[in-house]
Amino acid sequence: MATFHFDLVSPEKFAFSGEVDQVDIPGVEGDFGVLAGHAPVIAAVRPGIITVFVDGKREKIIVTGGLAEVSETGLTVLADVARSLDELDHAKLADVIAEMEAKLAESEGDEFDRALERLDHFKSVQSELTSTAMH
Repeated sequence: MATFHFDLVSPEKFAFSGEVDQVDIPGVEGDFGVLAGHAPVIAAVRPGIITVFVDGKREKIIVTGGLAEVSETGLTVLADVARSLDELDHAKLADVIAEMEAKLAESEGDEFDRALERLDHFKSVQSELTSTAMH
């Protein structure tokens, strides 16, 4: 399988940089996969899990949003925050979700819709992490 270069960057660090077989990205408009030779595209990234495939192995990295760019030179994701599963504090994630749920009652209109959507994304990450831990 052909490989391509992938960089995952957050303001605090390079979370990943190297040659990969495939990368699956949680896009705002829907999840999408990138393989070598993918057409150029720029897409918004929602909170979720990026899955990186290298030599038959996969690595999952949690992101809280950002921007993905596929170009002739490969794929670059500029993430708001990027953490490997090993770095994630599950209790802190649960606290963030509880805090988001509490603040939801204070929101209204478009603000409520955006807050609810973000809460749903964080809950889906938590759900996927729970199912990943069981496999």
